[in-house]
Amino acid sequence: MQIVTNKQGQHIVILPDVIFANKQAINWNDVEDYLEKYVGTFVEITDTKDIVYIGKDFPDEYTGSKYTRTLKGARAKAKANAAQGIREMVEIATNKRFKNNYKTKHSSDAAKGWYYYTTRFAVPIFENEKKSENYNIFTACLVINHASNDKLYLYDIVDIKKE
Repeated sequence: MQIVTNKQGQHIVILPDVIFANKQAINWNDVEDYLEKYVGTFVEITDTKDIVYIGKDFPDEYTGSKYTRTLKGARAKAKANAAQGIREMVEIATNKRFKNNYKTKHSSDAAKGWYYYTTRFAVPIFENEKKSENYNIFTACLVINHASNDKLYLYDIVDIKKE
């Protein structure tokens, strides 16, 4: 995975390929299976030195969240393919924000609240089924819960927007 810096000094994770290509009907079960390989790992956010764990609930939440179910077209394809660079996207995250947890259903997994970070990634553009030198760049929000055990867990990626 390659990380580049744009003219504004922002880091962008360059995804090497499009492995989930169907914009019309992403097979989210395949994406979930792909993400399983990251469970049990952790990543340090360079900007804050926070350690973020990728727990067993992450693949299911990433692929089955309310937000994911609303995605269509290019944003669905972008989220599916972002799975390739998930660790690097956490590593380059910036703009840390906090919000208290108000939902009972998250009383244990986000007992100490939620953190939100901004991240960026680039998806290669294909022209006539051949990879071009161009990329679509996206910003996204990492959702991280602060659990009762004081660990930070990656929960989801939301608010994906093409730059």
